[in-house]
Order: sequence, then C-alpha cells, then structure tokens
Amino acid sequence: MLETAKNAAYAAGEILKKNFGRVPQEAVRKKKQNDFLSFVDEESEKKIVEIIQAEFPSHAVLAEESGGSGPENEYMWIVDPLDGTTNYITGIPLFAVSIAMQYQNELVLGVIYDPIRDELFSAEKGRGAFLNGSSIQVSGKVSLNESILATGFPFKTKQFLPQYLQAFHDIFERSIGIRRMGSAAVDLAYLAAGRFDGFWEIGLSPWDTAAGTVLIREAGGQISDFWNGSNFVWNNYILASNGRIHEETGEIIRKHFPVYQKVYE
Repeated sequence: MLETAKNAAYAAGEILKKNFGRVPQEAVRKKKQNDFLSFVDEESEKKIVEIIQAEFPSHAVLAEESGGSGPENEYMWIVDPLDGTTNYITGIPLFAVSIAMQYQNELVLGVIYDPIRDELFSAEKGRGAFLNGSSIQVSGKVSLNESILATGFPFKTKQFLPQYLQAFHDIFERSIGIRRMGSAAVDLAYLAAGRFDGFWEIGLSPWDTAAGTVLIREAGGQISDFWNGSNFVWNNYILASNGRIHEETGEIIRKHFPVYQKVYE
C-alpha cells in the first residue's frame, strides 16, 4: 500500500508540475468563498484514484473533489490531489499531494509529496517517518520561546477571525515566529521533519490533515484538537507539535477557544 501511495503521489506530482504556471484565470472555479478549484485538481485526483483502484479495487476512497467512492470497507484512502490550490493558481511554488490510508478507523499510512522540491514524506504506523527515504524526527525544542510555528488563517470561516487573531498574537509574542505557508499538508510534513515545532489551524478537512497525522506520530510528535481530544481529523480543529511544546501552546489557544464550536453548518 505504501508503494501504491508513493506511485500515486509521484504521478499526480507530474501533473501538477506540467501545468504549473499554465492555468488561466478563466479555468479557475470558485467552490465557495475563498475556496478555488481548477482542472489540475481534478486531473490529479483522477490519476490518484485510478492508481489506487487498479491495485485495491475493493477499497473505499474519500477525495476532496469527488467525495466518497467505492464500497464501504475497513480500508479507506483519504486524498487531497492539490493542497495549496490558491498558491498554485497564483504562481506560488508551494503546494503538495496528500494521500493517507485509514484501516478500521485508524490512520496507518501517510504520504505527502512536494513536486517542486521533489520531497516525498512518508510514514507507516510503527515503522517511522521518512523524507526521500531518510529517517526524520520532530525537533527537540522544549518551550515556545525557542520555537517556530506554522498556521493558516480561517479564510473559509471568518466568524472565528477575532478570537483566532488573539491566539495568534499571544503565540507570536512568546515564540520566535510564525509562518503561513498556504498548505496545511506542507506545514505538517515540515513539522514531522523538525523544520517547524508546532502548528494549529481551524476549519481543515480530513484530506488536509490525515497523511500529516501519520507522519507526525511516526516522527515522535503529538497531534490533537485544541482540547487534547483525538477527533481532530473530523472536527476541524487541529493542534500539532513536537510534543514538548504541546501543552504550553494548547493553554494559550484554549484561552481564546475554551469550548468546541461547530465550524461548518
């Protein structure tokens, strides 16, 4: 299954590279406010699903653009064919393919591929995390004041912006700095590789975070929702870290998000 995920990620990455900088504005469609789609997302997703279904025709697939497909099964692939579409269509060379496998409701495999840098991050439950075949681990930073974090603003859920910016302010004041890359998959992969020390965001979907979840766990990190719950892939609140700064970061966030609020109607 890992080889299938890698092959699918590489094939999708070729589609992304081939079309990068060649998507006219009239070919971009708006799915909802500030959320865009191009033919490249669809071509990439079609290729990934084809490769998976050729090897595992009985498996279910949950993909960002086409939704669920295949029979109900204890095996389910979770696919984001192009994470960072806004970057992609505006010519910013930072985006990724994200593919995960869930077995009996547990995430067990994840692959994130950045085709511009040719960086393939991969992980399987119990087997460690890797970047282009070399083992990776989360950072050893022990406090926020020596850490760099990543985040993404709630551009699809602007009703949360005031409290989000308050949390951003407090974390920014206590850390070295914060980065906003435009691709949650890349953020999570970088955290697993020790480039970032923490990450939080509101409003992400399962295909944004599933592969990164496996990477971070296998790289020795910690991942939860804002309240240390385990349903973060599905409840749209995510906090990830190297484990050492998890509680300190979470305490700050919970001051501004003390209880769960439904993100999408």
